[in-house]
This record gives sequence, C-alpha cells and structure tokens, in this order.
Amino acid sequence: MTTTPAIEIVGLTKSYADTPVLRGVHLSVPAGSVVALLGSNGAGKTTTVQILSTLLRADGGSARVHGHDVATEPEQVRRSISLTGQFAAVDEILTGRENLLLIAQLRRVADTGQVADALLTQFGLTDAGGRRVSAYSGGMRRRLDIAMSLIGDPPVLFLDEPTTGLDPQARLEVWRTVRDLAGRGTTVLLTTQHLEEAEQLADRIAILHEGRIIAEGTLAELTALLPPATVEYVEKQPSLEEIFLAVIGHDGSTTEGSRP
Repeated sequence: MTTTPAIEIVGLTKSYADTPVLRGVHLSVPAGSVVALLGSNGAGKTTTVQILSTLLRADGGSARVHGHDVATEPEQVRRSISLTGQFAAVDEILTGRENLLLIAQLRRVADTGQVADALLTQFGLTDAGGRRVSAYSGGMRRRLDIAMSLIGDPPVLFLDEPTTGLDPQARLEVWRTVRDLAGRGTTVLLTTQHLEEAEQLADRIAILHEGRIIAEGTLAELTALLPPATVEYVEKQPSLEEIFLAVIGHDGSTTEGSRP
C-alpha cells in the first residue's frame, strides 16, 4: 500500500434546496483497502459516492480520488474509477456477453472476448451469456452489472449497496469478489446498510449519520467504544441464511450454472 490515500475527503458539504445532506464529511481511504460507509437511509451515503464519482458537485469542501481533484480534474477521476450503483445498469436488449464486450470496447481493453468470457465464468453466468438480459432474473442482472464494473481493472471501485436484491448465495459470491479485488490492490469504497456486510468485508468502517462521520476505525476500534462485554451463556441457533445454504449444499465456491 502507498502512503497517499486513494480517496481523501475534507469538509464535504451538500444541500438540496434548504435541506442539508452532507454537513462537513471528512474521510481518508488508504490505497488497497476496503472501507465501508455505513448509514441508514438518508444519511448521505449515495450523495457522497455521487460527488466522488463526479456525478454531482459539492457545495463546499474538497475531495480527491486517486490523486485527482473531483471538481477540477473530473476526466482524470473518471479514468481511475468504476461505479456500481444501487440498481443494475445493463442493456436488456443485448446479451450478457454483449454487455461485457461493449464496456470492454469503451474502456479500450485488449482481448475483449477473453475478458468477457472470464467474467462470465467468475460470476457463474457462462450458460446465460448468450441470452438477452431481458430474460435474466434480478440477481443475474446484478451480478452482470458488477462484472461490468470490473472491466479494465480500475484502481478505485465504488460499490453503492452492491448486494441489493441478491439471494444469500449470490451475496457470498459478491463478497468473495470484493475480497479478491482488495487482495490485488484495488481500493473499494462500499456503502451499505447491512452490518454483517461491513463486518465481513471492511478493513475500516465509517459511520455516516445525519450528514457527518460520527465514528471511524477498524471493527476492533469501534467495538472498544462500547462498555466491556459481560460473558453470558447463550445457545446460538442457526440463522435462516445458514439453514438455506446448508440445505442447497453451498460450500462457498462458485458452482457454474447452479443459479437461476
């Protein structure tokens, strides 16, 4: 990891009409790390990501992504990032493979066919690659959308609630993909409302509440903010998700063609 942050936010503010959404956000994301921006609906998570990805201009403060100022160097920022929004942005007329080929061509990636086929395999979509996306289930569209965002190996990846609408098995696959990306040096800023997702994926967690970061640190550091835990015996019952995965025989590895 380099010492220069991949994302640096200082005093970011944004209002819609007379309603403030961001009230002075400060956040530093180390290169090659996964940072979860945790908050409830309306906390300002998506607004923050939109500003960082140059889709929205801030009212005040500053932000730099991969060394570039989002306000004065938007083109350089866009070349350095990829964004997966809350809803799948895929072309339903094209096949899954054609969607991947299109993005690969736009990003001027060499061996576009090889890249598309590798991503179809990685996300368990090879059997569906030749079908129009209009025939895909919601979970399949989401996996394709995330696959498209990985084309070109962008150094910074924004994932805005990436597992929305996914079943438990597909969600585990997305988690594994995020870990792999971080292991290869990609910086990931992940927004989520799911506490378990942040626990599983994030090196550091920032809690955004009413437009401000009110706590930030590793899971251990945030846990230390609470009073010491008392030891009690509690019989743990398996969660419904654990039961579901056990019943279908899912062992954490991708089984191609096993999903709808």
